[in-house]
Amino acid sequence: MKKVWIGLLIIVLTAGFAFAQAKGTTKEAQAMLAKAVEFYKANGQAKAFAAFDDPKGKFVDRDLYIYVSDLNAKILSHGANKALIGKTLIELKDSDGKLFMKELVDKAKTSNSGSIDYKWTNPTSKKVEAKTVFFQKIGDVVLVCGAYK
Repeated sequence: MKKVWIGLLIIVLTAGFAFAQAKGTTKEAQAMLAKAVEFYKANGQAKAFAAFDDPKGKFVDRDLYIYVSDLNAKILSHGANKALIGKTLIELKDSDGKLFMKELVDKAKTSNSGSIDYKWTNPTSKKVEAKTVFFQKIGDVVLVCGAYK
Protein backbone atom coordinates (compact mmCIF):
# COMPACT_ATOMS: atom_id res chain seq x y z
CA MET A 1 0.00 0.00 0.00
CA LYS A 2 2.88 2.34 0.83
CA LYS A 3 4.34 1.84 -2.68
CA VAL A 4 0.99 2.76 -4.26
CA TRP A 5 0.83 6.06 -2.33
CA ILE A 6 4.42 6.90 -3.19
CA GLY A 7 3.71 6.10 -6.84
CA LEU A 8 0.63 8.34 -6.83
CA LEU A 9 2.56 11.14 -5.17
CA ILE A 10 5.26 10.94 -7.86
CA ILE A 11 2.61 11.06 -10.61
CA VAL A 12 0.91 14.11 -9.06
CA LEU A 13 4.22 15.93 -8.56
CA THR A 14 5.34 15.13 -12.11
CA ALA A 15 2.03 16.30 -13.56
CA GLY A 16 2.25 19.51 -11.53
CA PHE A 17 5.76 20.17 -12.81
CA ALA A 18 4.68 19.55 -16.42
CA PHE A 19 1.74 21.93 -15.98
CA ALA A 20 4.00 24.62 -14.51
CA GLN A 21 6.29 24.29 -17.55
CA ALA A 22 3.33 24.84 -19.91
CA LYS A 23 3.65 28.59 -19.35
CA GLY A 24 6.56 30.70 -20.43
CA THR A 25 8.36 32.68 -17.75
CA THR A 26 9.21 36.37 -17.66
CA LYS A 27 12.86 35.42 -18.11
CA GLU A 28 11.98 33.42 -21.24
CA ALA A 29 9.86 36.30 -22.55
CA GLN A 30 12.76 38.72 -22.10
CA ALA A 31 15.11 36.28 -23.86
CA MET A 32 12.67 35.85 -26.76
CA LEU A 33 12.34 39.63 -27.08
CA ALA A 34 16.12 40.00 -27.18
CA LYS A 35 16.32 37.37 -29.95
CA ALA A 36 13.52 39.10 -31.86
CA VAL A 37 15.29 42.46 -31.64
CA GLU A 38 18.52 40.90 -32.88
CA PHE A 39 16.68 39.13 -35.73
CA TYR A 40 14.84 42.33 -36.71
CA LYS A 41 18.07 44.34 -36.82
CA ALA A 42 19.93 41.64 -38.80
CA ASN A 43 17.18 40.76 -41.30
CA GLY A 44 14.96 43.81 -41.74
CA GLN A 45 11.30 44.40 -41.15
CA ALA A 46 9.71 42.21 -43.86
CA LYS A 47 11.66 39.06 -43.00
CA ALA A 48 11.29 39.69 -39.25
CA PHE A 49 7.51 40.15 -39.46
CA ALA A 50 7.17 36.93 -41.50
CA ALA A 51 9.15 35.09 -38.81
CA PHE A 52 7.22 36.68 -35.92
CA ASP A 53 3.85 35.83 -37.56
CA ASP A 54 4.72 32.15 -38.09
CA PRO A 55 2.78 30.18 -35.44
CA LYS A 56 5.21 27.26 -35.84
CA GLY A 57 8.33 29.43 -35.98
CA LYS A 58 11.02 30.24 -33.46
CA PHE A 59 9.19 33.31 -32.12
CA VAL A 60 6.17 31.39 -30.80
CA ASP A 61 6.70 29.05 -27.85
CA ARG A 62 3.76 27.82 -25.75
CA ASP A 63 2.08 31.07 -24.62
CA LEU A 64 5.07 33.26 -25.55
CA TYR A 65 4.95 35.19 -28.82
CA ILE A 66 6.16 38.43 -30.36
CA TYR A 67 3.91 41.24 -31.46
CA VAL A 68 4.89 44.56 -33.02
CA SER A 69 3.07 47.87 -33.12
CA ASP A 70 3.86 51.31 -34.40
CA LEU A 71 3.82 54.32 -32.08
CA ASN A 72 0.10 54.83 -32.79
CA ALA A 73 -0.72 51.30 -31.52
CA LYS A 74 -1.31 49.88 -35.01
CA ILE A 75 -0.43 46.17 -34.92
CA LEU A 76 2.14 45.39 -37.61
CA SER A 77 2.91 41.78 -36.66
CA HIS A 78 1.39 39.29 -34.22
CA GLY A 79 2.52 35.76 -33.47
CA ALA A 80 -0.67 34.64 -31.72
CA ASN A 81 -3.48 36.43 -33.57
CA LYS A 82 -3.01 37.43 -37.20
CA ALA A 83 -6.51 38.98 -37.19
CA LEU A 84 -5.09 41.89 -35.17
CA ILE A 85 -2.54 42.83 -37.85
CA GLY A 86 -3.42 46.17 -39.41
CA LYS A 87 -5.75 47.21 -36.58
CA THR A 88 -5.08 50.30 -34.49
CA LEU A 89 -5.70 49.36 -30.87
CA ILE A 90 -5.03 52.64 -29.04
CA GLU A 91 -8.48 52.45 -27.42
CA LEU A 92 -8.29 48.74 -26.57
CA LYS A 93 -8.96 48.00 -22.91
CA ASP A 94 -8.17 44.90 -20.90
CA SER A 95 -10.76 43.20 -18.68
CA ASP A 96 -10.14 45.79 -15.94
CA GLY A 97 -10.72 48.71 -18.32
CA LYS A 98 -7.02 49.58 -18.63
CA LEU A 99 -5.97 51.25 -21.91
CA PHE A 100 -2.89 49.05 -22.10
CA MET A 101 -1.91 49.71 -25.71
CA LYS A 102 -2.04 53.47 -25.07
CA GLU A 103 0.15 52.94 -22.00
CA LEU A 104 2.55 50.78 -24.00
CA VAL A 105 3.06 53.26 -26.85
CA ASP A 106 3.17 56.25 -24.47
CA LYS A 107 5.99 54.54 -22.55
CA ALA A 108 7.76 53.63 -25.80
CA LYS A 109 7.67 57.28 -26.88
CA THR A 110 9.71 58.26 -23.82
CA SER A 111 11.82 55.14 -23.25
CA ASN A 112 13.42 52.65 -25.62
CA SER A 113 12.54 49.71 -23.37
CA GLY A 114 10.41 48.81 -20.41
CA SER A 115 7.43 46.76 -19.27
CA ILE A 116 3.74 47.06 -18.48
CA ASP A 117 1.13 44.82 -16.86
CA TYR A 118 -2.36 44.07 -18.13
CA LYS A 119 -4.83 41.23 -18.56
CA TRP A 120 -5.21 39.41 -21.87
CA THR A 121 -6.49 36.11 -23.22
CA ASN A 122 -3.80 33.46 -23.03
CA PRO A 123 -3.72 31.73 -26.45
CA THR A 124 -3.05 28.31 -24.91
CA SER A 125 -5.49 28.35 -21.97
CA LYS A 126 -8.09 30.59 -23.70
CA LYS A 127 -8.57 32.34 -20.34
CA VAL A 128 -8.03 35.98 -19.45
CA GLU A 129 -4.88 36.12 -17.33
CA ALA A 130 -2.58 38.73 -15.84
CA LYS A 131 0.42 39.37 -18.07
CA THR A 132 3.67 41.32 -17.93
CA VAL A 133 5.01 42.41 -21.29
CA PHE A 134 8.44 43.71 -22.10
CA PHE A 135 9.05 46.06 -25.00
CA GLN A 136 11.94 47.35 -27.06
CA LYS A 137 11.54 50.30 -29.42
CA ILE A 138 13.49 50.24 -32.66
CA GLY A 139 12.99 53.39 -34.69
CA ASP A 140 9.24 53.86 -34.96
CA VAL A 141 8.20 50.30 -34.10
CA VAL A 142 7.80 48.55 -30.75
CA LEU A 143 8.60 44.86 -30.36
CA VAL A 144 6.80 43.19 -27.48
CA CYS A 145 6.89 39.82 -25.70
CA GLY A 146 5.25 38.94 -22.42
CA ALA A 147 4.55 36.17 -19.99
CA TYR A 148 1.27 35.24 -18.38
CA LYS A 149 1.35 35.04 -14.59
